[in-house]
Amino acid sequence: MITLSSVIAQFEDDFLKRYRNSMLPGQRKALGALKRCRTAGSTLMKLCCSACDEVLFTPHSCGHRNCPHCQNHESWEWIERECQKRVDANYFMITFTLPSQFRDLVYGNQRTMLSLLYKMAWETVLEFCNNDPQLGGCAGATAVLHTHSRRLNYHPHIHLVIPAAVVDSINGLWKVKSGRYLFNHKALAKVFRAKMLAGINGVGLELPQRYPGKWIVDCKHVGSGEKAITYLGRYLYRGVIAEKDILSVKDGKVTFRYLDSDTKRRETRTVSGAHFLWLILQHVLPKRFRRARSFGFLHPNSKLITPWLRYLFKVTDPSRWVAKLKPRPAMACKSCGSAMVIVQTRITLGDLRSLMPG
Repeated sequence: MITLSSVIAQFEDDFLKRYRNSMLPGQRKALGALKRCRTAGSTLMKLCCSACDEVLFTPHSCGHRNCPHCQNHESWEWIERECQKRVDANYFMITFTLPSQFRDLVYGNQRTMLSLLYKMAWETVLEFCNNDPQLGGCAGATAVLHTHSRRLNYHPHIHLVIPAAVVDSINGLWKVKSGRYLFNHKALAKVFRAKMLAGINGVGLELPQRYPGKWIVDCKHVGSGEKAITYLGRYLYRGVIAEKDILSVKDGKVTFRYLDSDTKRRETRTVSGAHFLWLILQHVLPKRFRRARSFGFLHPNSKLITPWLRYLFKVTDPSRWVAKLKPRPAMACKSCGSAMVIVQTRITLGDLRSLMPG
């Protein structure tokens, strides 16, 4: 399998010559982390077998949230937590997409524009829930930001996974809307467009000279919500491409595969090595900017979720609302199969000699 670190090692010089002036500080840091991940250039950690005398020195993973090597465990922790928060209602995934004319504005003002995208998407859904005759109350949603298309182009959009249910705290009611229809997607798009344009003007940014009058919002039924949450969380902390999808590196070009959203077939794309690295790094978010957020009664700090949902569902055991997470799997000893225990970390090559026996 071709690793991302090997691609960076081969094309880093060409990439920097072409894109150095376009890089943001977070992208520079990501490039260095992804290049060193589990390679000879990384620091080492020492592991000892819990049952025998086996000792192992292995390179550190970088732990960067855009690395396809790392944080698989964190991704599944998030999925388990969100699945544990599901309620007894039909779930829908609402996708809010900005027109292509806004992409340069978003990329040049990422923290401001992406925060607006979250805010206006949630406000749109909240407004529709409050005005719906079958609902009318506090909604809840889990939002995940994607900045990439299947072909890895810059394409900012937000997915909201939302149950067709609300908490009516005034009357002490749990309201559920039945059926496979939630809201009209054209009406959602119209309200979202108005809110985004007003928000952009409100923060003092200049709108593009031309942009469409009709925007796109997709609203589809996703059953119990488990599959939608798993889909969104699988690569939440693991970058925009899996290394198994990097098919070849040949003649200065990289070929990768992706699933076409229209045909549902595997397609391939071949680009220069430098451009491939740019396709990866342009999706690095600003420092501490959260890609996944919860809103309404699904927010962990919501004052509604503790008293009302426990009361309405007659939950006497508070642990129901806390996900039972699996521990991180331990590395197995090659000699006896027992668990290896980490006893020292961040060992440099200079320190390694003094730690070796003899």
